[in-house]
Amino acid sequence: MPDDPAQLVKERLTQLLDDVDPKAVSLQELRGRQYDLGLAWVHFPEGWGGLGIAPTHQKEVDAALHEAGAGNPDATYFFGLTMAGPTVVTHGDEALKTRLLRRMFTGEDSWCQLFSEPGAGSDLAGLACRAVRDGDEWVVTGQKVWNTLAHLSNRGMLVARTDPDAPKHKGLTYFALDMTAPGVEVRPLRQITGEAEFNEVYLTEVRVPDADRIGDVGEGWRVAMTTLSNERTTIGGGGGTPQRGSGAIAEAVRIWNDEPNVRKDAAARDHLMDLWIRAEALRLTNVRASQNRKAGNPGPEGSIAKLMFAEINKDVYEFCIDLLGPAGLVDYDFEMRRSENLGLIGAPGTSRKMFLRARANSIEGGTSEIQRNIIGERVLGLPGEPRNDKDVAWKDVPRS
Repeated sequence: MPDDPAQLVKERLTQLLDDVDPKAVSLQELRGRQYDLGLAWVHFPEGWGGLGIAPTHQKEVDAALHEAGAGNPDATYFFGLTMAGPTVVTHGDEALKTRLLRRMFTGEDSWCQLFSEPGAGSDLAGLACRAVRDGDEWVVTGQKVWNTLAHLSNRGMLVARTDPDAPKHKGLTYFALDMTAPGVEVRPLRQITGEAEFNEVYLTEVRVPDADRIGDVGEGWRVAMTTLSNERTTIGGGGGTPQRGSGAIAEAVRIWNDEPNVRKDAAARDHLMDLWIRAEALRLTNVRASQNRKAGNPGPEGSIAKLMFAEINKDVYEFCIDLLGPAGLVDYDFEMRRSENLGLIGAPGTSRKMFLRARANSIEGGTSEIQRNIIGERVLGLPGEPRNDKDVAWKDVPRS
């Protein structure tokens, strides 16, 4: 690590802004130069979009570029920046990192996640999507589900079973799937909100080059844990420093102050303050975790933030609807539409939608039950749940 990381970041930022004017060039060109100078993911190794320094320095880069007039990446960047990037840089070979990392940061490639299946959600290791080796390619057949923004993606993080004779955690392999390849079909899943933010993806004899394999054959579970640890930390907010009173709780406060005919008795006021305190405790926990984080991937502590984000979000938006009373039941359009944004946090005035959308927060990225298991076993050191199928070949494990 450099002797003075802050000075190095300052020097690289100066060079970046001398080279390109964020207001005059495309976002793709700006981000390409940003990657080349190691300011994409500053905690990544040098040469791969980083400087090998603590990720806390990323906020200095983002703030400086925002002040200089740089545009913000949209939702199609999300999975590449937060999940695919850390996975590829950790487990990919040099050729794969060269092909994929810069393109995902510039937005030339948009990524989605292809993990869950109809019979393998919380028990991800039980997945049945099959990949069979055929020379320098793999032939993949199966179904994935709950694939956020897959309809906008041209790359997918795919985990498939390559050895049904091995125990379920040991027979998996991880691939960077070309979503435009023959045999890939994306179908919308209409949600309770009326939107189709999620999808189901059907894979019918899709040919995947072995060069697009991330990690060793049979090491898919270990690679997937890198993806999931980053996902939980991102959803929980542990990677950033949100402003006080921001997020879902801001909508509750807005309704209390601005909406007409809101019930403002002592019980409602106490409930609002309780939610605000819980939201602030989560924010401060995330700030502390962000400040303490070193270069590398987050650990199981990300499950704490993810769990509390999900539970607080649901409680806050339920309170918002309670405050609105009968008005909370009208003025929402349930018409089927394709979403182009992530639905984790709603804009002001969207509590009617977010009351419904927040139900997913305790499922996506690992259910709240799974997060409690991770916290109990890997953070607190409590005994794990009995796993009778741990050493049994996947093909011999009963499945629904």
